[in-house]
Amino acid sequence: MSLGGEGRGMFDTILVPVDGSECADLAVDYAADIARRYDATVYVATVIDVRLVSTAPHYDNLRSEATALVDSVANRLEASGVATTSVVRTSKPYQGVLMVAEEYDADLIVMGTHGRSGVDRYLLGSVTERVVRRSDSPVLTVRNRDEGGVSFPYDNILVPTDGSDGAAAAYEPAIDLASTYDATLHSLSVIETNALGLETAPRGNDEGPDEAARVALEAVEANASQASVTNVVTEITFGSPAAEIRSYVREHDVDLVVMGTHGRSGIARYLLGSVAEKLVRTAPVPVMTVRTPS
Repeated sequence: MSLGGEGRGMFDTILVPVDGSECADLAVDYAADIARRYDATVYVATVIDVRLVSTAPHYDNLRSEATALVDSVANRLEASGVATTSVVRTSKPYQGVLMVAEEYDADLIVMGTHGRSGVDRYLLGSVTERVVRRSDSPVLTVRNRDEGGVSFPYDNILVPTDGSDGAAAAYEPAIDLASTYDATLHSLSVIETNALGLETAPRGNDEGPDEAARVALEAVEANASQASVTNVVTEITFGSPAAEIRSYVREHDVDLVVMGTHGRSGIARYLLGSVAEKLVRTAPVPVMTVRTPS
């Protein structure tokens, strides 16, 4: 896989859904930081849950509150020098986010992993996970401050890989971010082992797990070199992919994980969707998930 990106044009349009929660508010800060780096426009959106709309007066109140919310966030961003557009939609929350992303051709969605509780309008974890699974745009998920704190600007960016097309989809945005933030790019390949520490995939005649991991890391290095990113660190570890990635994040002060949502199938080493979703829920730093282009 070779990269044809031209640097600072990767994230020109950023969508940040808001619901008034602390986690969504933190996501706004992350979106603003990237927007300033890429001179991007931030679309501030909120989705009125269609299931809560029962009467016209009730809808009018919800619409008024939603408009006030997005305008307040947009005004704050504008005051900090970020170009914004306010968007209010009525839908099921995750569907509304995806519709707005498609409508405005968003290059990136930035959203919190937790939102408002109760039956009011919300962007709860389940909504975020549905967006991660279905979005054609990369999704940067941000946890509450007390779960990890603020980790931008990014000094260390990690892209896990198993050499699959799904994992390789994350190379370009990870490398582009590393270039833009002048960050160290880390690449980790995890060879999955069972409880006894044995590799779960048998070594074949052509390519065993160790060789596949080495080739995957070399591909990251080659693509980084092509983009003039020279500060690259690679490592192979053995164990559970999600656990090993979390350990690497802690041990190397990683600020951001960029990873594909799908990897190798079968019982071989992989970055399957379940691994990406586990990390979205449990990683101590933000995770950007990238789907394989259709």
